Amino acid sequence: MSQQVSAAPESKPAPPPERPATAADAEPLRPDGAFMRQVERDTGISIGACYGCKKCSNGCPVTFAMDLHPYQVVRLAQFGLVESLRASSTIWVCASCQTCLTRCPNEVDLPRLMDYLKQTVAQGQVPAAEEKTLVFHRAFLGEVAKRGRVFEGGMMARYLLKTGGAFGPEAMANAKLGLAMFKRGRLKLLPHRTRDRRWLKAVFKAKEAGS
Repeated sequence: MSQQVSAAPESKPAPPPERPATAADAEPLRPDGAFMRQVERDTGISIGACYGCKKCSNGCPVTFAMDLHPYQVVRLAQFGLVESLRASSTIWVCASCQTCLTRCPNEVDLPRLMDYLKQTVAQGQVPAAEEKTLVFHRAFLGEVAKRGRVFEGGMMARYLLKTGGAFGPEAMANAKLGLAMFKRGRLKLLPHRTRDRRWLKAVFKAKEAGS
């Protein structure tokens, strides 16, 4: 008597693995040179001269803390991606050490570009990626506008009050640091002013007017 063997059920082929998203799937990039022209007009920086050699990024000592490398900042400015620049931490992390400018074969003034981008955020309502650095930036410029020089005591008092460092557990550490700086002659009790501040006031007034 022959033994009947039941046929195995047909197995369905496994679905193909999902293809990971690529740059081709993203929204097509449409460069807009209007912002680049505005930057060059306002600052005199020839950011169009950058051809992406990356020497600025290779020499930068703080790229480990940046979300965009310096050459990427220039490239986004060339493409007109303003919102990406304003939302970046890099413009606040930059130490303005001038290494990038020294290494750039076309002398693109990246530190000045970073300052320009910081100021566009400071003047607007866009939240900064590094809020405490923005507070420090405003406190520093406030001292310059008021006296023509930076009075470290007044600047740090304003900064600590804005960031909460004048209260709580940080207050004692900040007080000890201030006392140590005073003993070494690095912190003055009274502010000093620039004698002729008329030109400085004119600069800030023109900046506020957007000229």
